[in-house]
Amino acid sequence: MIAFYVHHHGSGHLHRALTIAEALGEPSVGMSTLAAPPGWPGRWLVLPDDAGDVDQDRDDVTAGSTLHWAPRHHDGLRERMARISSELREGGIRLLVSDVSVEVSLLARLHGVPVAVVAQPGDRTDRAHRTAYDLAEVIIAPWPRRPAPDWPDAWLAKTVHVGALSRFDRRPKTPAGGRAVLVLWGSGGLAVSPAQLRAAAAATPDWRWNVAGPGETTELRAPNLRHHGWVADPWPLLGEAGVVITHAGQNALAEVAAAGRAAVVIPQPRPFREQHATAAALIRARLGVVVPSWPEPRRWPSLLARARIRGGEWKTWSSGDGAAQAAAVLREAAGER
Repeated sequence: MIAFYVHHHGSGHLHRALTIAEALGEPSVGMSTLAAPPGWPGRWLVLPDDAGDVDQDRDDVTAGSTLHWAPRHHDGLRERMARISSELREGGIRLLVSDVSVEVSLLARLHGVPVAVVAQPGDRTDRAHRTAYDLAEVIIAPWPRRPAPDWPDAWLAKTVHVGALSRFDRRPKTPAGGRAVLVLWGSGGLAVSPAQLRAAAAATPDWRWNVAGPGETTELRAPNLRHHGWVADPWPLLGEAGVVITHAGQNALAEVAAAGRAAVVIPQPRPFREQHATAAALIRARLGVVVPSWPEPRRWPSLLARARIRGGEWKTWSSGDGAAQAAAVLREAAGER
C-alpha cells in the first residue's frame, strides 16, 4: 500500500494527492492535519496540530537548522509523529509520498519505508531539504523537464518531471471565454486590496470581472465586478474566463493549464522564493504574462490584450496526464506492477 503525507498549508497539496491517489486505482492511506477530501480512495489519518503555542526561537523549531519544523517539548508534534509511526510500524506501507515534510520523510525512512518526495520550485538546497532529497527513492517534479533546476546530479538522476497536474485534467476543455476576467486565488492569498480590484475593473469597463477566493464579498461591489467568495470548484468560472489573473502557485497554474486559459501571473512572496522561481520558468517558456506586482489601473487594458494574444496554450507546461505518470512512478518505487 502507498501512503501520502499531505501538507496542510493551502489546498494545492491536498488536490494533488487526491488526483494522484485516484490515478493509482487502489486504496491508499492519507495523513494530514486537514480532513479527508471527498472521494479519498482509502483510509485517512487526521493528525494533531503541531503549530499551536509555539515560539520559534524559544522552541528551536529547526533543531539547529537541521530540520524545518520540530518544536521542542510540543505535545502535538509528539502525538503526530507517534500516530504516523504507528501506521508505518504495521508493515503494510510500501512507500510514503511526502508532499511535503522533511521530518515525515526522515521518519518514514528511519522505519525502513522508501520515500517519494514531491519537489517544490525555488531554492531547496538548504540543509533540511538536502536531507529529504538525498534520502528519497524518487523525486517527483510537477513541472516540465526544461528548464531543469540547478540541483546536484544525484537528485536529477532520480527526478521524474511529470509536468503540472490538476484535478481538472480529465475534464473536457471549453472554447476560450469572451471578455471575462477571473481573479483566482486560494487560501495562500494574493496581494491585492478591494480598492485595487475596483480600480482595475473601472479601468476596463468592457470586461466583466469575477473574483474567486477568500474574503468579504461586500467590499467588492462594482458594476462589472463580482466576488464569489471561496469557490470549491472553480471550473465553471474558468470556463467563462477569457483571461485568468492568478499567483504563481503550482495548483493555480495547473488549473489554468487544464482549462487552457490565457493568464496574467503575479508571483507572491513564499518561502524559498517558490513562486518567483516558477514565474521565471514561465517567462522563459513564454507562457502567460508575468508581472512582478499588482499593476496600476491604466495598465490593465493592455495587459489583458497581451494575455489574449499570447493565448492559453499550456501543453509545454502540462501534458494533461501528469497524475497517471506520477502514479506509474510510485507503483514502480513501491515495487508494485
